Amino acid sequence: MDSGRIRMPGNASRTAPGDRAPSRTARPGSRTGRIAALAAAALIATVVPSAQAATAPAPRVDLTVLVVDDGGSAVGAITAELKGSGVPYRRIDLNDPNRPVLNQAFLSDTVDGRPRAKYQGVVLPHETAFGPDSAEQTALRAYERTFGIPQVDAYTWSHPGVGLDYTNEGGMSGVLDGVTTSVTPAGQAGPFRYLAGSLTFEDNDPAIAESYGYAGRPRAGYTSYLDLPVEGGGRASLVGEYAADGRRELVVTFAYNQYQRQFRALARGIVEWLTQGVHLGQSRNYLSVHVDDVFAPDARWDPALDCTPGDFDCAGDDGEGANPIRMTAADAQYAAAWQKASGFTLDMVYNGGQGEQWKAEHGGSDPLTDRLVADRAQYRWINHTYTHPFLGCVQDNTVVPWRCATDARGNTLWVTRAELSAQIRDNHDWAVRKGIAVDRSELVTGEHSGLRTLPQQPVDNPNLAGALADNGVKWTGSDNSREPQQRALTTASGAAKTVPRHPMNVYYNVGTAAEMADEYNWVYTSRADGGSGICESNPASTCLPAPLPLATGYADHIVPQEARTALSHVLGNDPRPHYVHQSNLAEERLLYPVLDRVLADYRGLFAPSAPLVNPAQRDVGTELTRRTAWDQALAAGKVTAYRIGTTVTVKAPSGVTAPVTAPEGTRKKLLLGTTAFGTAYAGTRSAWTSPELLQSAVTLTIPTT
Repeated sequence: MDSGRIRMPGNASRTAPGDRAPSRTARPGSRTGRIAALAAAALIATVVPSAQAATAPAPRVDLTVLVVDDGGSAVGAITAELKGSGVPYRRIDLNDPNRPVLNQAFLSDTVDGRPRAKYQGVVLPHETAFGPDSAEQTALRAYERTFGIPQVDAYTWSHPGVGLDYTNEGGMSGVLDGVTTSVTPAGQAGPFRYLAGSLTFEDNDPAIAESYGYAGRPRAGYTSYLDLPVEGGGRASLVGEYAADGRRELVVTFAYNQYQRQFRALARGIVEWLTQGVHLGQSRNYLSVHVDDVFAPDARWDPALDCTPGDFDCAGDDGEGANPIRMTAADAQYAAAWQKASGFTLDMVYNGGQGEQWKAEHGGSDPLTDRLVADRAQYRWINHTYTHPFLGCVQDNTVVPWRCATDARGNTLWVTRAELSAQIRDNHDWAVRKGIAVDRSELVTGEHSGLRTLPQQPVDNPNLAGALADNGVKWTGSDNSREPQQRALTTASGAAKTVPRHPMNVYYNVGTAAEMADEYNWVYTSRADGGSGICESNPASTCLPAPLPLATGYADHIVPQEARTALSHVLGNDPRPHYVHQSNLAEERLLYPVLDRVLADYRGLFAPSAPLVNPAQRDVGTELTRRTAWDQALAAGKVTAYRIGTTVTVKAPSGVTAPVTAPEGTRKKLLLGTTAFGTAYAGTRSAWTSPELLQSAVTLTIPTT
């Protein structure tokens, strides 16, 4: 991950903030005029070319963004936001000697007698990416003036050329780690209206400078959106709009990358400003949490053996395990109360047969099942198979690690379709008898088994797809750490798709904070520190500098780290669920501190207009399917979308729904009349949409204000 420690944006020959720059980079006198401070209405202003006669046809502006990329992390971050939310863009690589030249023909032309702007917004590494007096820079400025096209300066420094004083004139420059900034009234009225008001820059490691920036005092023509207090009084800006010379630039004067929380919080507003509130693509902030193994006990980590008794690879264990972890009725009561207090719903991924087995082994009584069933309407429920067996190949556990058993001819032995189907059917029927509302189309197999499991089982159980079809299953959970992309499992009688789930690093086999810290140390410390050394041999892992204290390691290190990881998924427009286990709601109830931190941090960042979206598994599956089809249509060049005045037209291939974002008040054209478009989120309207009956395109009318 890029730490964001980029000291000087753009051309390295520039002088540092506080020094006087050469006159050619600081020519505010050449810019004339002033555009009023950007408010929400300005984001949707009709684009009218300033130099055209009143009788000329309104221009067509294509809904595509031009990205000029120098390879830096700032442009990369904005590009990732465009890609992740489904906004079409064209990338120009400044380091490619064969790249196209930006000139009038590249930027605009005429279609059906109407002038066309090929790009609705421009992202530059900094304000003079092609050289301040170059032909390309001149052509780009003329294009932006003519068609009213906004420009984002992804990362620059504080100087008069972008409407700011030098930092030695009442501003500041330096490390921003841990600094709290504020969204200004103009920012909250305009592109960042979905933020609660304050934004604290991350400081994940005090030993590393993660963000650097230049905060300057605004000059004429500059409207600040994000600022901070400076020594000597007053405030200096880190993000704002500079309007001059008939053009508008969004100026960002701090370093960032796509993973940092401060960028993730601002990313939506940057895109809204860049596209004037009208664009293809949409985004939400998603969070759902699946609690696996409900009604079943989970094995417990043994700190003496450094493994989990009951697991096949636990040396010195008899294979049975002892003292398993299982929720109690009190734990179930706490879960229901926590949900009500937090305003967040958990998905209970259940094994009804395990509950029945527990009851049979404990005198016919099971207060946990009784309590959860009594509170069944307070949760969502997902089928996790009846008794949680491994549903892939038949496992040969005589060796460690296990392998797939074979017949005399060397053919892999598989769990049969009948066995698979019975596990799915019996668990569904159990829930129906208990009055639990469960969606037949959703499933999570135990350990995601049946799906390919590397290295032992490189292919799916060939009987899995048929069993899913037998039971009407359309969405089956998979492990995002193994398979981050959705894929189909197809059979002649139907098709199901995977729903990748993020594993949370709160282990299934621990009930106390001390157990969690002990196992965490085993995984993440070097052999010299008493750990397994896994972190030394895995290039994707990092070893802890020292083992965590067992008494405080969970609360002080693991909780904030896991909350930060989960929140990064939330802020990344990622609908994939997170999954944990029922053991994490038992004993010391380790999950709640993580979720409390995520919810508190989120609600401290965002206004009520941008609530957390808590999707069901089927909704996640549908969202991922739509995104794949949309991305493929964009890549094939089969989407046409443009704006003429207040009319937006979107054409996509038949069967492909288009994600569109537009301002409040937007109407969708029907065969007769219109209807309100989309649903409200973060101050805009958005939806997956397609043409109505007898229509070949989606037509929207945006308001004029």
